[in-house]
Amino acid sequence: MTARRVVRVLKQIGLYSAAAAFTGLAVFPFYWMLVTAFKEDNDLYVAATMRAHIPWIFNEPPTLEHFQYLLGDTAYLAWVRNTILVGAAVVVITLVLAVPAGYALARLTGRWGERLGIGIFLTYLIPPTLLFIPFSRVIAVLGLQNSLWALVLVYPTFTIPFCTWLLMGFFRSIPRDIEEQAMIDGYSRLAAMRLVVLPLAVSGVLTAAFFSFTLVMQEFVYALTFISSVGKMTVSLGIPVALFRDVFNWGAMMAAALITSVPIAIVYNLFIDRFVGGLTAGAVKG
Repeated sequence: MTARRVVRVLKQIGLYSAAAAFTGLAVFPFYWMLVTAFKEDNDLYVAATMRAHIPWIFNEPPTLEHFQYLLGDTAYLAWVRNTILVGAAVVVITLVLAVPAGYALARLTGRWGERLGIGIFLTYLIPPTLLFIPFSRVIAVLGLQNSLWALVLVYPTFTIPFCTWLLMGFFRSIPRDIEEQAMIDGYSRLAAMRLVVLPLAVSGVLTAAFFSFTLVMQEFVYALTFISSVGKMTVSLGIPVALFRDVFNWGAMMAAALITSVPIAIVYNLFIDRFVGGLTAGAVKG
C-alpha cells in the first residue's frame, strides 16, 4: 500500500469517525429521553452508592406508568391542543404577511431593498426580555390577559421578520426573467407572482411555515407572561411550570419531551433538503 493510499484511508477513517461522533451526540438526547420515559421510579431514583446500577440502560423492566400519568393525570393533551391552535394561527398570519413582504423586498432593487431586509431581520434579534413589559401593557389595554389570543397577537412580531428574511432569499433565487415572460404574455404582476413565482417557491414557503411553528413551540417568556391558567398553557410553558408539583417526575417530563420532539425530528429528517435550501438560498443574488 502506497503512502498516498494510506493517507487517503486515514482521512476517510477520520471523516467517518467524526461523523459517527456527531451522530452520537445528536442521537443521545433522544436515547436518554426514551430510556428515562420508560424506566420505573425504582430504576430512576436509585441511591448513588449502588455501583451495579447503570443509568443509561434498563436495570429493571420498562414501564408505561409515566405515559399513563402524563396523558391521564395532567393537562398535557390540552397543552398540545393549545400549542397546535396557536401555532396554526400564527403560521397563517405569518405567511399572509411574510410572503408578499419577502417578494417585494426581493424585487426591490438598489440599496434600499437590502437595507430594509436587514432592518426587518434585526427586529427578530431583539430579545423578548426587552419587549414583554411593553407587550404586557398592550395586552392589558386590549383585555387579552390569560388568553391564547394574546400569544396569537404577539408571536407574529418575531415570526414575520424571520420568515420575511427567509422568503426574501428564496424569491431572489428565482430568476426575474420567468415572471417578466409571464407579464409579457399578459399576466399582471400579482398574477405572475401567484401563478409562476409561488409554485417555484413552495419549498421556501414550507420552510417558513415549519420554522415559524417551531418558534412558537419553543417560546417561553411571552407564554409565561401572558398565560396563568393551567388549561390555557402551551407545551413549552406547561411542562416546566405545571407538570411538577411536590416532586420532580422526571419520567413524565421525559415522556412529554419525547412525544413533542420526535414528530419534529421526523419532519426535519424528511424535509432536510428543503430546509437547507431555505437557509442557503439567501446567499444567491438575483
